[in-house]
Amino acid sequence: MRAKVLLLSLLVGLFTGFFVVFYALLTKWLSFLLFLGDPTKTIQWLPVWYLYLIPILAIYIVNVLISKNETVQEYGVKEIAQAVEKNRLSFNIKDLFLKTFASALSLASGFAVGNEGPSAAIGAMIAYKFHKLFKLPQKYIRIALSVGASSGIAAIFVSPVTGIAFAIENIAYDFVRNYASYLITGSVVAFSIATYFLEPLVFNYSTGKQLNYYYILATLLFIPLITLFIYFYLFLKDTLFLFLQEKLQKRVHPFKNIFIAVLSGSTIATILLISPYAGFSGHEVVKILINENLHLPLSIIGIIIFLRILATTMSLYANAVGGVFIALMSIGALIGYGFAEIVNIFLLWHIEAFYFAAIGAAVFMGVLMKLPLTAIVLALETTYDYNVIIPTGLSVILVSYLTSLRFDIHKLTFKEVD
Repeated sequence: MRAKVLLLSLLVGLFTGFFVVFYALLTKWLSFLLFLGDPTKTIQWLPVWYLYLIPILAIYIVNVLISKNETVQEYGVKEIAQAVEKNRLSFNIKDLFLKTFASALSLASGFAVGNEGPSAAIGAMIAYKFHKLFKLPQKYIRIALSVGASSGIAAIFVSPVTGIAFAIENIAYDFVRNYASYLITGSVVAFSIATYFLEPLVFNYSTGKQLNYYYILATLLFIPLITLFIYFYLFLKDTLFLFLQEKLQKRVHPFKNIFIAVLSGSTIATILLISPYAGFSGHEVVKILINENLHLPLSIIGIIIFLRILATTMSLYANAVGGVFIALMSIGALIGYGFAEIVNIFLLWHIEAFYFAAIGAAVFMGVLMKLPLTAIVLALETTYDYNVIIPTGLSVILVSYLTSLRFDIHKLTFKEVD
C-alpha cells in the first residue's frame, strides 16, 4: 500500500506540475491577448469602451459557465474533501478544463483574484482521479487530496515548502506525522517542473540571519495599523455584499448574470483606468514591492490599497473563479511598504520598505485565511531573512487575536453581538 501511495504522489506531482504550468501560461497569454500586450503598459492607450467591454464580457461568460456547471465555481480544498467523504463530488476532464479556462479568463480580464485556489483544486481533482484509478481505500482520500493541494500550491508559487504548509493547515494536520513524506514528494516534483517554466518570488535584499531588532520594534507599531486595515477590509466586504445581494440583486433576479457582469465589470474597468496595479491577481505588485523594483509615492499607495480592497471584494461578488491568497498578499504588501515609508519620514528611522512589504503580504493573507504557519513559511521561502520571518510570526499571531475580538475570521464576517 505504501508503494501505491508513493507512486500516487509522484504521478500527482508530475501531472499537477504540468497542468498548473499550462494554467499559469494560459492566464498570461489570455491577458496579453485581451489587452493587446502587457496590461500595465497598454491599458492607458486602449479605447475606454474596449476596456469596459473586456471585464464585463469575461465575467458574464464565467457566470454562464457556472450556471451550467457548478464545478466551475471556485471552492476550497476543505470543501472538496468534505464533498468526497459524502460522495457529493463528481467531475470529469471536461470539468477540469472548464474550471481552468474560467479561472484564467477571470484573472486575465483584470479581476482581483488569485491563481492559488484553482491550482490547489486542480491538484486535488487530479489526486482524486488517481485515488480512484489505484482503487485505494477511502481512508486514504484525504492524504491524496493533501498531496494534490500541496502540489498545486508548490507549482503556482514555485515554492515547495509553502505548498506543504498549505496542505498541512488545510486538511492534512491529523496525518502529517505519518504521511508528510508523500506531501513532500508531490510538492517537490511539481516544484521541479514549475521552476523550469515559471518565475518564483525572489527577495533580492536578504541579509539572512542578521536580525535587526529595530524591525521588531517597528513591528509593534505596525500591528495596530494592519489590524485596522483588516477591520476595514472585512467591514467593506460585509457592507458591500449585504447591499448588493440583499438590496439590488433580488430586484433584478431574472437578469442576474447580466446585472453582475455590468456592475462588477464596470467597477473593475474603472479601477484599471485609475491604476492597472489595482487589478489582476496582485502577483506583480508583490514581486515589485518586496524587491523594490518600483518606488510608489505614499498618496498613490493609499489609493491603490483602497482600490485593491474594492477590486477584491467586487471580484468575489462577481463569482470570479480564483482564490484570494495572492490578492490579500498584494494588499498587505502595499500596507507594509507604505508603513515603512511613513516611519522613515516622520520618525526618522531607517527601515527598509521592502522588508515590511514582505511582512505585510504574509500577515494580511495569514490572518484573513487563518493560515499562520503558511504565512511564516511563505515569508521564509520568499526572503530567507530573519528580519521578515520573526516579525511575521509575531504579527500574524497578535493580529489574529486582535481581529478575532470583533470578527469571525473563519467566516470572514462580523461576530454577532448579544
